[in-house]
Amino acid sequence: MQLLADEPILRRLSIIQLIAYFAAWFSNVAIYTLLIQMEVNPGIIALTAALHFFPGVLQAPFSGVLIDRVAPKRLMLILMLIEIAGTLPLMLIEDISQLWLLFTLVFIRMGASSFYFTLEMSLLPRILKAGDLKLANEIHSVIWSFSYTFGMAISGFVVYTVGVKIAFLLDALLFVGAFFMLIPILFPEQAVHKKESYWKMMQESFNYVRSKPLIIHLILLHSFVGFTAFDALVAMMVNSYYAPLIATALAIGLLHSFRALGLVIGPVVLGKWISNRRLSILFIFQAFSIFLWAAVMDNFYLSLGASVIVGFGTTTLWSYTYTLLQLHTDEVFYGRIVAYNDMFFLLSVALISLLIGVLAENKISLQMITMALGSGFIVATLYYGWIQKHHILKEAR
Repeated sequence: MQLLADEPILRRLSIIQLIAYFAAWFSNVAIYTLLIQMEVNPGIIALTAALHFFPGVLQAPFSGVLIDRVAPKRLMLILMLIEIAGTLPLMLIEDISQLWLLFTLVFIRMGASSFYFTLEMSLLPRILKAGDLKLANEIHSVIWSFSYTFGMAISGFVVYTVGVKIAFLLDALLFVGAFFMLIPILFPEQAVHKKESYWKMMQESFNYVRSKPLIIHLILLHSFVGFTAFDALVAMMVNSYYAPLIATALAIGLLHSFRALGLVIGPVVLGKWISNRRLSILFIFQAFSIFLWAAVMDNFYLSLGASVIVGFGTTTLWSYTYTLLQLHTDEVFYGRIVAYNDMFFLLSVALISLLIGVLAENKISLQMITMALGSGFIVATLYYGWIQKHHILKEAR
């Protein structure tokens, strides 16, 4: 792609991100396979899924200020080392008595991962022209989806053949490779705010958000994509419907990889089609694709096909709503506003994951739970219509 050829920093960051995302899925499949092997209840599975996202929620008010104060490369290297240190001890977990260790390590490594992501997304508007920003977000989304597709499929096979411990080891080794690729990058100089206190910068950002209500609405709109938080749901589906048919690790890997196939194809097809006017159509499509998945969920093979359709619009929804927020944010506040955006998005994902567990514990069928998730996108459609009526939006093209 021409943008990657013209932007060496973006190209190197994209390769690093591909490696890091690819690594993450090894641990993801291994963790849920381990939980099912321990025969934990649905609430524990849902709590584990939520713990993947709560760290980003808790640290967001502080991480945004830190991003606007500290040189990005130093932060990136530290965060990647934390991810490595939080991954290797997962190999020590043997039985249910060590759930506390699993929860702690998931919390630490995902805190570093979400911080790294926020940092990178706040860098993009600083190193790219406005016209390239939407394309860069789409590239990032495709990388995530591509690594998700093959990472989940391969990790399912790896966990099935050699076990969870080797999967955790491979995850850590891939992060080591990404760490050494990051070292040579030279980022352009950017204005930092070392002389200003953390509290003053936080107050400035809160005042900025209050003065621009559109920022709040775009943050909330982006958070609706959190209704695609399917990790806990997929693990429960495998345990409830598919365990007699196929090995747990393979089933989890296949379901995620088929959905990710849609995530990869979607932006290629929709990238030039999507616009402010058509965003409502995509929200509605997302809702009905999830309804379809709910209808065929008890059939493994039909569920695989429906997963592709579910993933088709998700990447474009994520990247387009993210780009809208970036376009309406002043440069001096990029780090803080992106951090707040990620906070609300991760909070929605964590709460959805917990809700899935609570509903499952109360004997609500997985089909009904999935229908409820799809209904969230009907609400998003109505909300976006209200935003268009009351605010003038820049076109994210």
